[in-house]
Amino acid sequence: MARLVQGPPKFHPSEWDMANKMQRASAEAQKCRSERLTAESRRLVDEIERTTRKTQSDVSKKIEQRRGEIKFWKQELDNKLAQIVHETEILLTFKPRLKQSLEGCQELLAIAQKCLLTRQRRVGIDLVHDEVEQELMKEVEVLQEAMALLQRTLEQTNEQIRINRSAKYNLEMDLKDKFTALTIDDYCANVASNTPDMGYTDNAVKIEGNFVSPEEWVDFSNVNIEKADKQRNNSLALQALIDSILSQTANDIRKQREVVDVAFKNRVKEVKDAKHNLEMLLAMVMDETASQEENIAALKKAIADKEGPVKAAQTVLEARNHRPNVELCYDTVQNRLISEVQEIKTNIQRQVEMMREGKIRDTLAQAETELKGLGRRQLSLEEEIRVKENTLHIDEVLCMQMRKSARVSNF
Repeated sequence: MARLVQGPPKFHPSEWDMANKMQRASAEAQKCRSERLTAESRRLVDEIERTTRKTQSDVSKKIEQRRGEIKFWKQELDNKLAQIVHETEILLTFKPRLKQSLEGCQELLAIAQKCLLTRQRRVGIDLVHDEVEQELMKEVEVLQEAMALLQRTLEQTNEQIRINRSAKYNLEMDLKDKFTALTIDDYCANVASNTPDMGYTDNAVKIEGNFVSPEEWVDFSNVNIEKADKQRNNSLALQALIDSILSQTANDIRKQREVVDVAFKNRVKEVKDAKHNLEMLLAMVMDETASQEENIAALKKAIADKEGPVKAAQTVLEARNHRPNVELCYDTVQNRLISEVQEIKTNIQRQVEMMREGKIRDTLAQAETELKGLGRRQLSLEEEIRVKENTLHIDEVLCMQMRKSARVSNF
């Protein structure tokens, strides 16, 4: 039993000393390791702190640089956007001018074509392919060519406006993205270690998907700016072209209209002169007709006047033929009466023969022929005068007044 309850074995004092020394050495080693770890930790913390602060400072600088780059490109985009908007607005002001010029040309073309159609109502010899008709046809050609050019220019203007708006849209989208990016970077520039409401974000550190390189980022905005700049230059060139076309078109149309108007004035003067000459001829013919009628009346009277003496002489002769017996004497009276009758008959015969042979214009038959000719000439002249009056009415009243109703203004 005594063996069963015996105590634990006892150690030797040297063992005790050794154990104490080992405990002390172990504690001291642990302390040294701890102190080294603490020192290393403090150094590491200090180093990390310095590195973190340096990194944060570098990041802040990079963010600031990035913000500067974004602001720079945003300003460039803003400038190009303002320019393209300005040029588009100018082009938009050209559209009504082009449309107005087209409408003006259409009105002038309708008048020119109506003049050509109206002049087809001239009659007789006046239905001539004169200078007026030639210049009117040329005016129609000039107006049709001008309208085709203006229509193409209007279509080109519409297309340029569409392209400008496309470039404007790209600039606005780029600016919108730049504004969003700048807003985010402005926020990031103000984020600090002690900023409230911060937290960890899963998969925040990733470079994949839609990320682009800085060069691609620059190229994207640069391409938008270059496109906008190109369209701005195209717009400027188109504006100069439109100004030139509008000015040249108006000048060409105005020049041709002046040529047509001069041709009309000259033609009206020619017709008026011709009408005046015809009227003078008509007056001369009418005077000659009256004179010839008087001449015919005088000839008829002269012939009629000879019948009285013949009748008287023959009556006397007939009466003296009834003298009785020896009184039926061929005396001087009888001889003279017979001579008188023969003389008058001879004179009448001479007049008749002269009329029949046509030796003189003032014989009755020739006079009547001339009178008929004068009558026909009078009718012909009167008809020709009516033709000239019709032509003057068409050219001077209808066409020229119609042309005055439309003016060529600067488009």
